[in-house]
Amino acid sequence: MSAAPENPYDSGLDDLVRRMDNDRWLASRFVSDLAARSDVVALVAFNYELARVAGGVTNALMGEIRLTWWREAMEELAAGKAPRKHPAVEALAASGVDPLALAAMAEARLADLEEAPFADEAAVLAYLDATAGALAGLMARRLDASADPAAVRAAARAYGLAGLWRLKLAGRSRLPLAWTAADVETRVAQQRKAAAAELKALPIAAFPAVAPAALAARQAKGREISELGKKARLTWSVATGRI
Repeated sequence: MSAAPENPYDSGLDDLVRRMDNDRWLASRFVSDLAARSDVVALVAFNYELARVAGGVTNALMGEIRLTWWREAMEELAAGKAPRKHPAVEALAASGVDPLALAAMAEARLADLEEAPFADEAAVLAYLDATAGALAGLMARRLDASADPAAVRAAARAYGLAGLWRLKLAGRSRLPLAWTAADVETRVAQQRKAAAAELKALPIAAFPAVAPAALAARQAKGREISELGKKARLTWSVATGRI
């Protein structure tokens, strides 16, 4: 068994997500069922753990070891084994979310360890579908079992593209070298337009899974949004079923 990753949980799962993924945490406040909200928070915490690996290691091998820990932890749950002693793993074990889908998310994050940017738009979208898209799909299904993951694909892509642009502004670009700020804004707009049609098939109870995409247009412009501004935009999004 590989070594357990560093555990940053000092004040509980919910508080960690509030601090580390505030957009999705705010969206989870619109989930009235407390058990479902806790499961969504566990999924977001898991995604945070995967996303932080690349920035927390000095070489790709160490990153691969950490991601393997998470993949193996999920595969053990799928095999019926007791969860490893980690708050996120234990919460996911209790959630009933498909652990093999979570293992696939960990595998997809190996792409984060590569130094070279994605070669083209197809590679970017494939990565987003396997990471942000997979997360949104699992959250949507937890909130409403009838939710079709295909209904959240474009919204997750829009939010993911904005996230990759913010990563570039922070000094680490995975986007194709030729892409400019205008290119990213155009692609976010295209995905938001596609989402407008897809989201009509999404049950209203599942909408908090994609509500953060309502922030994507502004974030793709490199604009900071205050927490009050986020709350207002998310409230509008959940109320209207639009992003």
